[in-house]
Amino acid sequence: VESMALSYEYNFDTLTVTQSSHFVFHVQINRPKKRNAINKILRRDLKCCFNQLANDSNCRAVVISAIGKMFSSGIDIADLTNFSVDSNLDAARKGLHLLKSINDFQDVFTTMEKCPKPVIVAIHGGCIGAGVDLICSCDIRLCSKDSFFSIKEVDVGLAADVGTLQRLPKIIGNNSVVRELAFTSRNFSSDEAKDLGLVSNVYDDHTAVVQAALKMASAIASKSPIAVLSTKVSLNFSRDHTVDEGLNHVATWNMCMLQSDDMANIFKALQTKTRPVFSKL
Repeated sequence: VESMALSYEYNFDTLTVTQSSHFVFHVQINRPKKRNAINKILRRDLKCCFNQLANDSNCRAVVISAIGKMFSSGIDIADLTNFSVDSNLDAARKGLHLLKSINDFQDVFTTMEKCPKPVIVAIHGGCIGAGVDLICSCDIRLCSKDSFFSIKEVDVGLAADVGTLQRLPKIIGNNSVVRELAFTSRNFSSDEAKDLGLVSNVYDDHTAVVQAALKMASAIASKSPIAVLSTKVSLNFSRDHTVDEGLNHVATWNMCMLQSDDMANIFKALQTKTRPVFSKL
């Protein structure tokens, strides 16, 4: 499908963004010569891109994939100098500078997670270190057979600090396995990722997984955008709160959202045996 006219300027140094079909956007990480390593520019581009997608009324679902031989080799080692601090500062001031750098990195993936549009990630080849942080911030994860994963941070002398240790236990629900993977940094395969519940499905190759992700995104984009957005907001809230708090939150949320035209459009379409058409968000 040819790219359509975009309502925002999606021009980035490290991302290629297209509207692949009606209400579906495809974001491709585009640093293949650097194995899609995550540097400062890519972090900036991801945060800006997903802030725009969150507010783009022409977007109802997002697919993120990568160009090249692998999804991501993790943080760009050449970029680690951005985390260095003035040696003349005392320990407290060095700490404050590092805290800001870490928080800025964390905010990139939190922005992706909080994007109100469902985000499907299509993984191929290696997904290492910060690449795992990235995919954990997505709603749905699909991968190709050749995919492998590694929580690599202990091998470079640090604890993962931008999302994996916080999100992965809630994704796979097996604390023992999370600790094993984080302590050993061993590679685990696409089949193991599927068995653990990290990914929903495994596909033959890069092309197949991207096509599957785009097809799934199109199916989601055909639904009521109010219903889908509300579902994501409720799921994200309930993950970090008690059942009672989640129920109260969705009841309060729906006392407004149930007044949308979308339900009436669905019932009318059912009666007339036509496909419902929904207004933009």
